[in-house]
Amino acid sequence: MQKLSFTLAFLLSSFLAVSQTFTGSGGAIPPDGDPVYFTINPNSLGASVLDTNFGVQNVCINVMHPNISDIEAVLISPDGTQVTLTYANGGEGNNYTNTCFDDRASAAVSSGSAPFTGTYKPNEILGAVNNGQTGYGTWKIGIRDLAPWSNDGMFINWSITFGEDATGPFELTSSNLPIVLIDTDGQTIPDDPKIPAGMKIINNGPGIRNFITDPPEFDGTIGIEVRGSSSQMFPKKSYGLETWDSQGNSIDTSLMGMPPESDWILNANYTDKSFLRNVMAYQVWQNMGHYATRYQFCELMLNGQYKGIYVFSEKIKRDKDRVDIAKLSPNQNTGDELTGGYIFKVDKQTGSGGSGWTSSFAPSANPNGQTIFFQYEYPKEEDISASQKTYIKNYVYSFESTLKGALFTDTTNGWRKYAVENTFFDYFLVNEISKNVDGYRLSTFLHKERDSKGGKIRMGPVWDYDIAWHNADYCGGDITTGWAYQFPCPDDYWQVPFWWSRLLQDPLYKNNLKCRWLYLRQNSLSNAWFDSYIDSISGQLMEAQERNFTTWPILGIYVWPNPWPYATTYEGEVNGLKNWVHSRLAWLDSNMPGTCDPTYDIEYTEANKGFSMYPNPVSDRLNIEYQTFTSSSVSITIINQQGIVILNTTAKSRSAGEWTENLDLTSFKSGVYLLQITLDGKSYSKRFIKI
Repeated sequence: MQKLSFTLAFLLSSFLAVSQTFTGSGGAIPPDGDPVYFTINPNSLGASVLDTNFGVQNVCINVMHPNISDIEAVLISPDGTQVTLTYANGGEGNNYTNTCFDDRASAAVSSGSAPFTGTYKPNEILGAVNNGQTGYGTWKIGIRDLAPWSNDGMFINWSITFGEDATGPFELTSSNLPIVLIDTDGQTIPDDPKIPAGMKIINNGPGIRNFITDPPEFDGTIGIEVRGSSSQMFPKKSYGLETWDSQGNSIDTSLMGMPPESDWILNANYTDKSFLRNVMAYQVWQNMGHYATRYQFCELMLNGQYKGIYVFSEKIKRDKDRVDIAKLSPNQNTGDELTGGYIFKVDKQTGSGGSGWTSSFAPSANPNGQTIFFQYEYPKEEDISASQKTYIKNYVYSFESTLKGALFTDTTNGWRKYAVENTFFDYFLVNEISKNVDGYRLSTFLHKERDSKGGKIRMGPVWDYDIAWHNADYCGGDITTGWAYQFPCPDDYWQVPFWWSRLLQDPLYKNNLKCRWLYLRQNSLSNAWFDSYIDSISGQLMEAQERNFTTWPILGIYVWPNPWPYATTYEGEVNGLKNWVHSRLAWLDSNMPGTCDPTYDIEYTEANKGFSMYPNPVSDRLNIEYQTFTSSSVSITIINQQGIVILNTTAKSRSAGEWTENLDLTSFKSGVYLLQITLDGKSYSKRFIKI
């Protein structure tokens, strides 16, 4: 019996060592954007284990389509492992004819042009399926037309070949970055809704190497979905996460050293080969003293497959540690409670888009009747009440109508009555420095606090800059000259609100903008700061980028909408970014409008380097808002009409940022008072009335 068993095993191994090819039929590819699936069942493989000794060697396809770059082909193994064979490759040519995908090919399909024939490296590593699973079962190929409006195509047939000396999965054992491991238990991650999954985060802290076998800092349940709008067309997907308890309810959790919350983002940055563009915009906004999305680079393993470098970050959300505005419940529909807080945005309605309202004021360019659409972000679409919808719509209308009106420059009753000035020119500067081709017209967030806490519209936080900073080959995104707010493509559906050109017709705003620019160029927007930041982040990524671009071999290859030239190394990507930023800053130095005159009213010089206070008149408590740009000692003095000091606060040490003080004035007599604040080594003063 023992001899017979040995003989059978030998015969089986000899049989499997011979390459075996299995073929499958095809069918129509409908132009509806949904994948169609075709199957092969290699039953003669039996229970053979797929690994580097014997596994999948190649997959071949025949496809007829008049624009083959519209085609995506994904191989799905019996255990659910998915490998993108080709995604939007080939330019404007047609057809895959006897085209095979093999990890050992000399040329990548992403570098080829149609019509395709011959053998290419796939978009992802084919050896990922040779992960120890058995070959027996149903193998599927998913074919999708990425352009729903295009012509019908035909998937003629396909084949899969198993043999010895196959490639294996890309293995991640350790990293200088945190490692995120997600397991969906074989489920495909949809666009919506979130599905349950397990997640572990290995993060031993700065300077300590992370091994995939180390104890995790987080080990729990999440909900996960694919996120994004146009970015969903890339094979490397971005994901939205929500930390859950055992019952599937959201639960606030501190991850990667960030404040506790439940909503998180894993951003793929596929088109940004430097990985720097989004986070650099966040950092610039934070350096200006505003809340910006916190982030941490990591490497992702999804269902055992290495997926490359990701940015693990906060989602824009109302929270005391994120967008710190008042909580607004559906039953708060009167009085001061109704006035805030709100987060709303100008954006596409795809992706995370939702309902909202159309502005009564056309964008600066609207030859095709384009409009501006505002969307509710907080409260969420399903939570915001009818009264709250009416309130925020009317408030924004008041801002826009005043800005459009003849008296818009009035510092008391003009547009500043409804909006915080420094947030507008800071937002302007981030978009202009980065030459953001989507700037102002998409992914533009705004928020409004309750009236008792200031109550005006503020720009931000900034979001979605992966095709900024010289990463768009259309509508002027690839050149260092010109203004992003003067978007040069009038036929595009999404246009820039009229605000940005109108604001520059306000002499005071223009001069304050120039003062702000000159101030920031001395420190947080200097050439030296950009060089230091880019070098620091790219240095952290230098090890992991090699793994990322082994999995996604796109260096030197066009990925929409990369402008020419396409750097063939990561170092080339980084140096190209630095050189472009230097040129852009030089152009802005020469063209920034306005004149910085230090004799202007202190309330508006250096981007509100003074302070604001409210309410005024005040009955009991006075709120004071100010902004520091470096670490500073801050003190407040109140003087009555007789020149007597009524209040003199102890100096407080403040780091760079936005701050609010709340003073109890209930014991003060009615009258006029002078409030003086000392910050950043300068003193500012304003009068208020106590009633």
